[in-house]
Amino acid sequence: MRQWKRWSWAGVAAVVAAGCDEGSRKSPIENEPVQQAARLEAFPGCESLEQHIEDTATKQMRAALETYKTYYFGGGRGDESPTTGAPPPEDSSGDGDAPNDYTGTNNQVAGVHEADFVQNDGNRIFVLSGTRLYVHRSWPAEQLTRTAVLEVEGWPREMLLDAERNRLVITSDVYEPRTGDAKEDRLPGGAPMPATDCAGLLCGSMYNNTVKVTVVDVADLAAPQVVEQVYVPGTYLNARRVDGAVRLVLADGFDWPEGVRLYPEYSSDIFNDRNLMAAYLDALMTQNEQRIRAQTLEQWLPPGRRVAPDGAETPLTYECSSFYRTNAPTGLGFVSVLSLNLDERDAVPGRTSLVATPGEVYASKDSLYLAARHWWWWPEPGQTPHTYLHKFDIRDPNGATYVGSGTVEGYISNQFAMDEHEGVLRVATTVELPPEDTGNNDGVTSWTPPETLNRVVTLIEEGGHLEELGRSEDLARGERIFSARFVGTRGYVVTFRQVDPLFTFDLSDPANPRKVGELKIPGFSTYIHPLGDTHLLTFGEHRNEDGTWQDRALKLSLFDVSDLAQPKEAFTYQLGSMSSHSEALHEHKAFTYFPAKGLLALPFTDWDYTAPDYWSGFRSELRVFRVDTATGFSPVGTVSVRDMFQTINFQGWNWYWQPTVRRSIMADDYVYAISDAGLRVAHVANVQTPVATAPFLPPMLP
Repeated sequence: MRQWKRWSWAGVAAVVAAGCDEGSRKSPIENEPVQQAARLEAFPGCESLEQHIEDTATKQMRAALETYKTYYFGGGRGDESPTTGAPPPEDSSGDGDAPNDYTGTNNQVAGVHEADFVQNDGNRIFVLSGTRLYVHRSWPAEQLTRTAVLEVEGWPREMLLDAERNRLVITSDVYEPRTGDAKEDRLPGGAPMPATDCAGLLCGSMYNNTVKVTVVDVADLAAPQVVEQVYVPGTYLNARRVDGAVRLVLADGFDWPEGVRLYPEYSSDIFNDRNLMAAYLDALMTQNEQRIRAQTLEQWLPPGRRVAPDGAETPLTYECSSFYRTNAPTGLGFVSVLSLNLDERDAVPGRTSLVATPGEVYASKDSLYLAARHWWWWPEPGQTPHTYLHKFDIRDPNGATYVGSGTVEGYISNQFAMDEHEGVLRVATTVELPPEDTGNNDGVTSWTPPETLNRVVTLIEEGGHLEELGRSEDLARGERIFSARFVGTRGYVVTFRQVDPLFTFDLSDPANPRKVGELKIPGFSTYIHPLGDTHLLTFGEHRNEDGTWQDRALKLSLFDVSDLAQPKEAFTYQLGSMSSHSEALHEHKAFTYFPAKGLLALPFTDWDYTAPDYWSGFRSELRVFRVDTATGFSPVGTVSVRDMFQTINFQGWNWYWQPTVRRSIMADDYVYAISDAGLRVAHVANVQTPVATAPFLPPMLP
């Protein structure tokens, strides 16, 4: 989110005064058709890269300003009355014995480690909270101890732990002045905005424009050492690690030239006259384009840098040929895969970039897929969402190699809607049908919400293209996908409108993905966790069949899918009131299942509005359950952290502090609750009585 400098429109006054007739208006940007044969092409050189950036920037600028001619002014003396059209497009090793078994980050794919703000290896627990890294010796559990605190520049986001190499790779968002940044984004005198403690809640991302990668040696728990720092322009999206190869997925929107304005400055005369507004916008677009064409490639793409432990800096440049363009339209931005090889300390990070807006990320051990939606420059009847899928080979730890692209109709809900199995990509999509365009009695166009349907599509790479291999029947008309999971040759999809249909798929023949079963129950599941081949453990919400919230609660379910054609909800368990919440509803890393013990831990919050004061009515705890496919759910107890927040006595619910349990770890017969206030561990035989607590430092508030 960037603020824009105030625009002086004296330069357009002459144009506005010179001519205000209908002929001075420009037509909206013409939309480009969906590319069914999507592909990427490397830029042959820097000149063509700069040309493409400026052409795209000009289109996006004009599309943004053309919107105001139709949708945003008060009407007035023009010949036409404003009409209602479609909405604008979206800017879419520690000491001591180790436990026998323990949980780690809840990864989608075995062997593909996902980044989170918590990492552990049984003996050590690392937590990012606010602007700090907290290091703990966690085993034996009764001796849980914080051993070190490391300040991290910027707003830390997530990290990956390579326990074998004793390396933590931390990503954080930082702000660095650039050409075109607004003065309002800085303190008086031009100093950058100060870092604030956001407790992992990303408030700093509003001001960031650079991703910092900090590699920390954690062999000595009492003295973690920063061994490398990398600064790359952009915003952090996601990260994966396979062995010693780390892939960081970053995005950036390019830096607009100083003075470019994407909205009209208010003037009562202009906003009340359609013709004046049109002439003003045309002049503004002309001046904007001049600024866009005058900017250099280095201003569009500022280089990054590496910082050695001794503070020496070296530029981190890029090759223009490492940037790819798609043959489909795209918004102004790019997505980069940054490759770090932890086995080659002096290796320069590899970088592969796609000039396109970012979407979902999925990775197997060998491949990484980037999804990007088709970009409509202007809303028109008949538009439907399509998603482009770009595949990269990541077997080389030093880089990502482009393989091929494909197109699917619809959009993808999250990473679990994609899965690669034996070279076949399976994708669950929600398709929006074109909305009906009707006219009312006044002749004004009106728009109805789009109808939806859902399907599973399989694709295979052939000759540089991801070709559609097969697709299922269309299902659940009027609903959309809330969760999906693919396990071997089976697939599971949950859609929702008022009831929760669970669909089961037989994917043994990739060319013929078949829906074989369906089960409808109230509510919906937002996360599906497979328990072998016969059962699914799901988490979501219970809702009334009429869609009302009176009986809303959080909901655990066990589905028996041993017979794909006849799925059954074997057990269910509701928890919480209408106001209850869990981060696991929208973040799978907050869902911790320990197969060695058959235990499930969920962060949980709730409020009693009839309580006499804030703290007695507030509940923040870790709920622990025993899960058995034969007997269902048995509550083990709760680990509360409410007193930890009362000790700090800061009650603010905002971007700087969140008094809730957010993650959990289990090791042998112990469970650790992790919150923004610290860590707490208890034995599962008596989870209400903690055996050790390691509090964090109080938050640094602005």
